[in-house]
Amino acid sequence: MTLALRYAARSDVGLVRQNNQDSAYAGPNLLVVADGMGGHAGGDIASSLAIAALAPLDRSEHGPQEALADLERTVEQARQDLVHASEVDPDLAGMGTTVTALLRSGNTLAMAHLGDSRAYLLRDGVLNQVTVDHTFVQHLVDTGRISPDEAETHPQRNVVMRVLGDFDVDLTPDMSVREAHPGDRWLLCSDGLSGFVPVEQLAEVLTECESPEEAADLLLTLAMTAGSTDNITVVVADVVDPDEVGTTAPTTSTQVVGAAAGEMSPELARPAPDAPAGSGEAGDEDDEDDEEQDEDDAGRRRKRPWVGVLVTLVVLAGLGYGGWWVYGWTQEQYYVGVADGQVAVYQGIPQSAGPFELSQPVELTGTSVDELPAYWSERLDGTIRASSQADARERADRLIDEALPSPTLTPEPSATASPSATPSPSPATDSDPEAGPDSADEEAEA
Repeated sequence: MTLALRYAARSDVGLVRQNNQDSAYAGPNLLVVADGMGGHAGGDIASSLAIAALAPLDRSEHGPQEALADLERTVEQARQDLVHASEVDPDLAGMGTTVTALLRSGNTLAMAHLGDSRAYLLRDGVLNQVTVDHTFVQHLVDTGRISPDEAETHPQRNVVMRVLGDFDVDLTPDMSVREAHPGDRWLLCSDGLSGFVPVEQLAEVLTECESPEEAADLLLTLAMTAGSTDNITVVVADVVDPDEVGTTAPTTSTQVVGAAAGEMSPELARPAPDAPAGSGEAGDEDDEDDEEQDEDDAGRRRKRPWVGVLVTLVVLAGLGYGGWWVYGWTQEQYYVGVADGQVAVYQGIPQSAGPFELSQPVELTGTSVDELPAYWSERLDGTIRASSQADARERADRLIDEALPSPTLTPEPSATASPSATPSPSPATDSDPEAGPDSADEEAEA
């Protein structure tokens, strides 16, 4: 039995960012998600270079023993490409990218992982996270310093400790080999999805959607509906037996999305430093193409309001199963926010669909936001999510306790003489040798 893949790749700039620094590749033998970082100067280039280095692995002649070594060697080559690109163009210094890749070899999958892009496996109805985030917060969880729940809202949850970077340091990726089973469904994604959509919803979508295309589209919509502040990239792939009767045919076309397929694709073909760029008519055509691409990209950024229209239609008009499911999901969510100047528990998600708000306060804590230090009040922006109203109240109480330390009790003064007694003049008390500290101590001991 020879297994194959049926897959779909999607990527979107999201609701906040101005450019897409994510890239993804999906082919018959290779799945990759790369989340670039380094600001506008280089994140998109870093993820594009990673895809360009890995894409040639998408061929079927890898032996089971060779696939892992080929994948690890190619990830290292991608790192060297980033180092070289920064040497050629110093403005790119500091760029990096996560890499999560699966390379099929027969009925096995070799995996390489660096960073906080994730791989999930849905098998027999159970969804498991296969990768471990290379983040500072995950390190705190692993060492028992914070709980997984605290990690979800930790202010440094986006600090990545291991990435594919342009620095000349060998950071070996996590490498593993797994068996592929018919019926397996894989999800590779950037943290624009995993950081905003709870794993329970990921599992429900991956379980209920019939095709990778439907699942990828709905996951993208969920991330935007949840207010993702990052680029969102998703690859969903099913392991299929092409010889099984009734099995949907595997996918054979290559899909490249995100920065590697858009505005940064010319970077992949940049001439070497000593090679002159093309000139003449061909060069003019290239320039015209670049200008048209820039205009298209600018147009897409100007037209971002369509996202709000899409969410409105999906949530309110209920376009089939996906629309009503998304709306129902929003009403099962809770978060900690601000209402009437107080720390409050909200039901829903901190977004609007057209003129309609998708959340409402359901419980006030009685604590004024003005009483909180600025650092703590700034956290009440809708990012403290909860699984229930009780969970949200517990998180709110915990935040208040941490922000407002318990006041120090002032000890009660010691008993004094009755009001009828005439108090001794202060000078006499100070001059009385028997009223000194030693005397007081003796009385206390007595």
